[in-house]
Amino acid sequence: MRKITFSWILIFCACFTLQAQTLPKKQAILAKMILANDYFMNKWPDTGKEIVTNKTRPSNIWTRAVYYEGLMALYGIDKQKRYYDYAVDWGEKHKWGMRSGINTRNADDQCCGQTYIDLYQIDPRPERIHDIKASIDNMVSSDKADDWNWIDALQMAMPIYAQLGALYKNPAYYEKMYQIYNYSKTTHGGKGLYNPDDHLWWRDKDFVPPYKEPNGEDCYWSRGNGWVVAALVRVLTIMPKDAPHRDEYEKMYLGMMQVLPKLQRPDGYWNVSLHDPTNFGGKELTGTALFAYSMAWGINHGLLDAKTYRPIIAKAWNAMATECVHPDGFLGYVQGTGKEPKDGQSVTYDSKPDFEDYGLGCFLLAGSELYKLK
Repeated sequence: MRKITFSWILIFCACFTLQAQTLPKKQAILAKMILANDYFMNKWPDTGKEIVTNKTRPSNIWTRAVYYEGLMALYGIDKQKRYYDYAVDWGEKHKWGMRSGINTRNADDQCCGQTYIDLYQIDPRPERIHDIKASIDNMVSSDKADDWNWIDALQMAMPIYAQLGALYKNPAYYEKMYQIYNYSKTTHGGKGLYNPDDHLWWRDKDFVPPYKEPNGEDCYWSRGNGWVVAALVRVLTIMPKDAPHRDEYEKMYLGMMQVLPKLQRPDGYWNVSLHDPTNFGGKELTGTALFAYSMAWGINHGLLDAKTYRPIIAKAWNAMATECVHPDGFLGYVQGTGKEPKDGQSVTYDSKPDFEDYGLGCFLLAGSELYKLK
């Protein structure tokens, strides 16, 4: 009880220092989302065009799939047909398939299936769901459970199992999702990638103790933990109330929501290194957006206290909306791809990450959930 009380005192103090910001009106939130999304759609009129960075990749990889998660969330609050058509065209350009085909077990490659299934539920054409269902069915029928050895994978793949479980009313999907999730939580890296003392996750085995940040703390990467809370939110949104292991995901979500407020910077962002602000500390959009998304979802679903968390969310959104969104819709302060604080640096207003898509996806997820706040 003492630990719980102390944690809530810390949260209260963090909220007090936020100096009571308020959110803009819904239409102002939506306008920022439309501006950022229009920039991207105008830049990428061909949804099937390959992505060229240090090498050439197809445009159904995880970075683009995260963008389409955000686009579908935007479509959920702003039913513009051009959003739906853009997503359908993406699926059709890739023949509703994955980069490595049906036999892939890679969560990054499967991530596109989240949008494929969303589009199938709008218009149930069998080709939209065939390949992703076959890929997940292969995993469900397998005894292997050690696939998600990096925490990003939870967001990339967990919602697909929840979608299929709900769609087909088949608990086998929920059970397999839990097996792989639990292996990540309790076994990968030696004793698991989740630290119950800090209620945060190490990104992968490379960062479990004795690895330390420059200040001697454990390394908890902001976006990595953002992927985890986003996965939990998306799964809890999809799963029915009586689905197996739902209590575990809710408990994990609430535990992370307990510690994240006191880690927020005074300017509204979260540092890329959650426990070491001296290790590439600074403004960063992706982790901040994912935390704001998950907190707004908690308020909307009655799991978080609005008086406590709304000022935190307002501070985060106002920072992103005023300091990250360029006049043409380009998003600044997005950390490039990687797995730890030093990757994708430097992160500035004008810096361009190696991929522009997933940062926008995170921003759209956050905005769409904030738009729903009462």
